[in-house]
Amino acid sequence: MRAFVLNRYGGPGAAELRDVAPPEPGPGEVRIDVKAAGLNPVDFKTREGMLRVIHPYVLPIVLGCELSGVVASVGEGVTRFRPGDAVFTRVSKERLGAFAETACVHQDLVARKPASLDFTHAAAIPLAALTALQALRDELAIKPGMRVFIPGGAGGVGTFALQIAKHLGATVATTASPRGRALVERLGADVIVDYTTQAFTSVLRDYDAAFDLIGGDTLTGALSVVRRGGKVVSIAGLPEPKTATQDLGRGASLATLFWFASAGIRFRAWRAGVNYRYLFMRPDGKQLEELAALVDAKKLEVVVDRVFAFDQIADAFAYLEGGRAKGKVVVTLG
Repeated sequence: MRAFVLNRYGGPGAAELRDVAPPEPGPGEVRIDVKAAGLNPVDFKTREGMLRVIHPYVLPIVLGCELSGVVASVGEGVTRFRPGDAVFTRVSKERLGAFAETACVHQDLVARKPASLDFTHAAAIPLAALTALQALRDELAIKPGMRVFIPGGAGGVGTFALQIAKHLGATVATTASPRGRALVERLGADVIVDYTTQAFTSVLRDYDAAFDLIGGDTLTGALSVVRRGGKVVSIAGLPEPKTATQDLGRGASLATLFWFASAGIRFRAWRAGVNYRYLFMRPDGKQLEELAALVDAKKLEVVVDRVFAFDQIADAFAYLEGGRAKGKVVVTLG
């Protein structure tokens, strides 16, 4: 089968499209004929070796975190799916493998794709939408009447986060360029700050929570617009001890490393009276079922910026790394 394989850590030339042996499903796994796969920043960060301390992959490895497709066969003990089922999934972080014509995934990480969507749009959901759901509902505990700041609302995670926050009853502020303003308005943003002309720190005050998607100065600024006693969850800052123990299931060694790495941002959060949390999302088939229900109920729109053929995956990576995508980037395989 054809697959996009990481041979060594590095730049674009470190991965290539080539033939590999197809995987066979183990106990509890489904084998999926892949129809489409979504790209995410974690893909090029993995290629560059930025996550080696967390996931020390044995190379070569097939890249890719999310896909949609049709179940081709099932392993021993599979009860939730059968051949012919149209599904989507955020694959195992330890195994990866979405950028391939065939992938094997444990049934607990898989859900039936939204009936109202084609495979291309279904493949754009899993990683970004699960990240947004887990950050907003599980970590920030967004409730009706709360005010939440979500910078970068026109990006892959941001387009889902705006809608999920509104679904949970929040008033939502975001940042966008003039090019992205119409999109975030359509997705429900109540307050939109044009970051090309105005600093959001001069406009926003006393928000209950923030979901940081950008990091750097944006994360630092988010600490100043959240009220004392509020919380900031980031997917772009520095991981902290809870990231190691809760998200990754790791022990004291990694927690200690993250304690030192995040000391600066945690001190700034403490000084601002704000709780800081770095989130690594987790694959979850049951939560994908929830998201599929929202999509089919027309309560969650899937925004796809560009679609590439599988043999153009290097171009898709280059486009994603350019940082201008509004919504998701997807490759199609069949």
